[in-house]
Amino acid sequence: MTDDATTHEAPAIFNSKTRPQSADDEISNFGKVNYLEVTRHQHDQRLDNFLLNRLKGLPKSHIYKMIRSDEIRVNNKRCKAHDRVQREDVVRIAPVELATREKPIISTEFAKSLLARVVYEDDGLLVLNKPSGIAVHGGSGLDFGVIEAMREVTGKKYLELIHRIDKDTSGLLMISKKRSTLKVLQQHLVDKTIQKHYLCLAKGQPALNEQRINAPLLRYTLASGERRVKVDSQDPQAKESQTDIIIHDRFMINSQPVSLIEAKPLTGRTHQIRVHLAHIGHAILGDDKYNVHDKSGVHRLCLHAWRLDIPGYKTITAPLPDDMADWLPETTRLPE
Repeated sequence: MTDDATTHEAPAIFNSKTRPQSADDEISNFGKVNYLEVTRHQHDQRLDNFLLNRLKGLPKSHIYKMIRSDEIRVNNKRCKAHDRVQREDVVRIAPVELATREKPIISTEFAKSLLARVVYEDDGLLVLNKPSGIAVHGGSGLDFGVIEAMREVTGKKYLELIHRIDKDTSGLLMISKKRSTLKVLQQHLVDKTIQKHYLCLAKGQPALNEQRINAPLLRYTLASGERRVKVDSQDPQAKESQTDIIIHDRFMINSQPVSLIEAKPLTGRTHQIRVHLAHIGHAILGDDKYNVHDKSGVHRLCLHAWRLDIPGYKTITAPLPDDMADWLPETTRLPE
């Protein structure tokens, strides 16, 4: 694979009967070796994401296993999941056991309910108000997520996640309808020119109305294999992380002091808002990972992706869901 966007000759590993098919076309026979030629629509995608879109229904763990065991090759060379495919690369996919590949059953009602939650759409971008409890994509034991359901209900092969939010976080999720939009908005994310604002209910009542949490975050794995994140200022592997917070209201839930907090992550680390708030003693209500002693009686993660400020677009917002808003006092004024 090349490091730039220039096209190049596919390796001479084919005869007239094994010319690669376009990666834009669906694979018709998974029981044989398939050769896919990358087109401009997949240019610069990570290999794992490229394969997930071509091998729909195959568990993510199985795809990673195929990469590790050399069942996937790019231009007849070994490859890694994070490698990026380039236009005219040829990806070799070994035969896939049909028993491991099952098309997920997505209910029509669920898929249509997602369409009703679209809050913004143009020719390149779709923004969805994702409900809590639904993963953005399949994998890790999940047959499907929002992106698979949206492809199913719209009939559009090319829908791609621009970013991700946690399964139990509700709110705004950006989905691209074409490759050019994906690249532009992902570059905005890299450049930190897209501003994300979250609303959450957190335990306790911070003394300051506004503050910046500046605490490096480190990912680690429990003995059970579950992945977690913690603040760690000593480990060189920890990543710099900052979150700005504003307190919009202070009140009580079931005799427990609670705050309505607006959080704006300045960096995009896994579980950043959840871990940062727990670090300052104000963990998010309903967070079963970082608020294990929660006594509020709230049973959902009270974190909502509320607002997006995207260069070249109008500000996009998603109203606070009822299962969070119902906990607020009548006097609470939500930010605009």
